[in-house]
Amino acid sequence: MYLLINIIGLAVFLGIAVLFSRNRKEIHWKSVVILVVVNLFLAWFFVFFPWGNWFVSKMADGISWVIESANAGTGFAFASFVNQKQMDMAISALFPILLVVPLFDILMYLNILPKFIGAVGWLLAKVTRQPKFESFFGIEMMFLGNTEALAVSSEQLKRMNEVRVLTIAMMSMSSVSGAIVGAYVTMIPGELVLTAIPLNIINAIIVTSILNPVSVEEREDIIYNLKEEGAQRQPFFSFLGDSVINAGKLVLIIIAFVISFVALADLLDRFINLITGIIGGWIHVKGSFGLNQILGVFMYPFALLLGLPWDTAWIVAQQMAKKIVTNEFVVMGQISDVVKSYDPHRRAVISTFLVSFANFSTIGMIVGTLKGIVNQKTSDFVSKYVPMMLLSGILVSLLTAAFVGLFAW
Repeated sequence: MYLLINIIGLAVFLGIAVLFSRNRKEIHWKSVVILVVVNLFLAWFFVFFPWGNWFVSKMADGISWVIESANAGTGFAFASFVNQKQMDMAISALFPILLVVPLFDILMYLNILPKFIGAVGWLLAKVTRQPKFESFFGIEMMFLGNTEALAVSSEQLKRMNEVRVLTIAMMSMSSVSGAIVGAYVTMIPGELVLTAIPLNIINAIIVTSILNPVSVEEREDIIYNLKEEGAQRQPFFSFLGDSVINAGKLVLIIIAFVISFVALADLLDRFINLITGIIGGWIHVKGSFGLNQILGVFMYPFALLLGLPWDTAWIVAQQMAKKIVTNEFVVMGQISDVVKSYDPHRRAVISTFLVSFANFSTIGMIVGTLKGIVNQKTSDFVSKYVPMMLLSGILVSLLTAAFVGLFAW
């Protein structure tokens, strides 16, 4: 029965995208069907098929192997931080970023990663029959993250019309940065993290092609040189130094966001509990109603459509809503000690839902980044569709959880 509900949920999530589409008549249904079939295959291959499951497990082990080197660096500077049974979240999850970011940047500097991104993006465009740059950008986000990919693609964005820029903005709600993957795998199952990332990219193309269908003529379907003309290549060690500094800034920013969001959520929860406690005392009702319950009300129907039992769906709905309002690190930190004890379906659904930057703070980051790249008219056009950007990010996360959930029981 729960499998049938999961299938219905998949259809409902796609139906919501159709309902809020800017132009239903222009939806390229053939491409949508191809993309859905691709994601069904990927979910089956990575979750259910033994070879695919072995592949993502080995990839997760590889990331853990890299993280051991990151912990060696942390241990050299702060031995007491790593020589204990359980490291703090900031140490175990975020300090590895100080290694992973420079590692990715070195691959970019040596032009290894750009060539790989271009090849995979070209293949994705051929398979999905979507515009070349949108497919290229999806792969670019998978490695670089949303704002980084926007910055690297600035010359392309300046030449695109406002409707296509809106597509890019909506896609940006669904990405994660390759530099953050090392943090994710320390808190939730690594094989599910690596399964969710490519599914998110395909789902981002599915959702945006429905919400914001675009027709691109062949003469416009080109990818411009992403480097600004006249830009000089930075000396390697100067480049590496900047990369390390940027990694340090990123760690501090994430720590600041997590501390601030958790503290604000706790304060708001205390306030709501205080008010409901007073009201409950007046009308002689026992129990409390806090922030988690309020947030969970909105996501509860969607959690049920992911094929979860009634009681489990209520807990997962609260976690999903908290992730959207705060960020994924807040929820990952809360479930990291217990997620492996969940039944396979619940573990797959909540883990894959969390692997994205779809939250309120990401909207500000994307709109702010685009303001510094495109003209005022395009920027204002994108800003009008902020609710659609958030809807796009949520639907992508729900679709990824639904696709994976079909094969995890």
